[in-house]
Amino acid sequence: KQSSALKRKLQSPHGNPPLKRKRKPSINTFKKCATEADIREKGSSSQKSLSKKQLTDNRTESQKTKPFIKTSSLFRNNPDIPEIHRKAVQQVQENVFTTDCFSQLDLHPHLVSGRKAVPLETFFFGVQKQTIPVLLQGKDALVRSQTGSGKTLAYGIPVVQSLQGMESKIQRSDGPYALILVPTREVGGVFSPFAWIVPGVLMGGEKRKSEKARLRKGINILISTPGRLVDHIKSTECIHFRRTQWLIIDEADRILDLGFEKDVAVILNALNAERETRQNVLLSATLTEGVTRLADISLNDPVSISIADEIQKGIKTASQIDREPSSSPSCMDQENFAVPEKLKQYVMMVPSKLRLVTLAAFILEKCKFEKHHKMIIFFSSCEQVEFYYKLLLKVLSGELELKQPERSSVSSACLQFLRLHGNMEQEERTEVFQEFLKSKTGILLCTDVAARGLDLPQVTWIVQYNAPASPAEYIHRIGRTARIGCHGNSLLVLAPSEAEYVSLLASHKINVSEIKMEKVLSSLMKDDRFKLHRPRSKKSCGTDPQEVRERATVLQTKFENYVHSNEGTVRWAKKALQSFLCAYTTYPRNLKHIFHIKSLHLGHVAKSFGLRDAPQNLTALPTAGSKKKTKPRPKRSDLLKKTHGKRRLAEILRSEYSSGMDTGVSKVKKKKKQRKPG
Repeated sequence: KQSSALKRKLQSPHGNPPLKRKRKPSINTFKKCATEADIREKGSSSQKSLSKKQLTDNRTESQKTKPFIKTSSLFRNNPDIPEIHRKAVQQVQENVFTTDCFSQLDLHPHLVSGRKAVPLETFFFGVQKQTIPVLLQGKDALVRSQTGSGKTLAYGIPVVQSLQGMESKIQRSDGPYALILVPTREVGGVFSPFAWIVPGVLMGGEKRKSEKARLRKGINILISTPGRLVDHIKSTECIHFRRTQWLIIDEADRILDLGFEKDVAVILNALNAERETRQNVLLSATLTEGVTRLADISLNDPVSISIADEIQKGIKTASQIDREPSSSPSCMDQENFAVPEKLKQYVMMVPSKLRLVTLAAFILEKCKFEKHHKMIIFFSSCEQVEFYYKLLLKVLSGELELKQPERSSVSSACLQFLRLHGNMEQEERTEVFQEFLKSKTGILLCTDVAARGLDLPQVTWIVQYNAPASPAEYIHRIGRTARIGCHGNSLLVLAPSEAEYVSLLASHKINVSEIKMEKVLSSLMKDDRFKLHRPRSKKSCGTDPQEVRERATVLQTKFENYVHSNEGTVRWAKKALQSFLCAYTTYPRNLKHIFHIKSLHLGHVAKSFGLRDAPQNLTALPTAGSKKKTKPRPKRSDLLKKTHGKRRLAEILRSEYSSGMDTGVSKVKKKKKQRKPG
């Protein structure tokens, strides 16, 4: 009876299901009720019946007056930027200039007076002071000096001095008297005062037919890349080394890095087959295990020349170096590199999402607002160079010129972008190099093809957007600036997960200072293109962090809008992203704890390529170098047909040549299969 009475109480008088317990009304509900009541009291009967169209129009108008921008997409969920804890490192530096003059040497007057008139250029550089006298004595030498210290003249002057002083005047038809192996084309005007000494260059990308014609006429000082010279040794009959008195291997570490060790061995065999006695010189900015091995093969009782201030012993024989423990491969990893004295090195920690806008802000700050800057930006792949060249050109410099789409550089009123990488034709690369050489300002986007051997004057900033694979490669990249006593700056961009790379550089006595990302992004306040146009907004005084974030988001939105403007640019961005990920997996094993693919957030990295979301099926995208057609995989039915055919043939053979050994053979095979795992 009591239960039935409870049911009657809970049930409503109309027989409906029991009502739920009501919650206590909150303050917000009271406010809502009050506002609704006010509206009902104030509103007339005509205002009550508002149409849906009018409501939607009012909403759109309110959206227009209140600009909406989503700053959270860039500045939320980013990893914390760690503090860089490093000890103060005293860098190894070289004395670039000396007080001694070229006139103190017994050189031909044309070699001294014919050089370009530059202040202090009549004085020796450190590497030249120690190298030229040794080479003039006819000794072999192993020269180690920083990039941009004047190594080219250190061997160029002795070569020309010895050749011009020969008793019988050199004839062009005599062939090469000096062979210079270089990773890139570099040697130039040292030979201009002596017209009868004919220099010539052999390099990949040129027409082989024209090179053969030049070899047939005669070249006295032959400058070549190893691969191209081996090609001519095998295919050109007129090339010979009967009179070759000099062999110079410049940028030896770079030649070995490019995989030319076997080619150098072929060249040495070809030289030894025709003439054994000659003077050999090997030059390198870093002394690696491969360089010491090459020195053992090519040099004969050489003098070792090292210019760093720490190495006060000056000149010592290579045999003494071999006895020292520092020449062991284990100590090679802790090699200390010499850095130009007037080079300022910086590092900047940037989360993956913000890499693109930070790079763009840095370019605008240095090349547009400060001006008079010449910048080189290094990337890890050719696809990235192509992608960022077009992207930065489109967004930062305005519209692309439709009439000349194939040009390597397009300039706006303030910014000039160029690109240089290994997939370009040789003629185009030479044209870009000459254009960047002549220009007073500009931004060159490139791969490590420009890291060594190129003498680019007046470069004030080196930006390493992707970290190099070794400290030696880092030294060669920054060697493109602060050359021969000039001022220069370098910036290394790292993700928060890569912070330990700074301590790795410190272990090689490379000292870097930190630049804060916020300071670089604040330069966007100077460009009104990225300003939010709010009605009744006050003028921005100073650098408001919120406004800086909004402007960075506006810039990122412009990048994303361009990338997603059509399917082609999206595919292009995905291809560049894929090439970056492939390059990231190729870091050496001893750096995997710093650069590991699992430490990357794919969605955040995609933002730095202008993609709104993390792409899928990246492995299906073709890269620039993969033009080879892969054979289509045979269908399962075809495979079954083949296997059935083989089985049928085996059965016929068994029936034709059957014996009592069949069962035994099968047992032996089974036993072998069982033994394999053990």
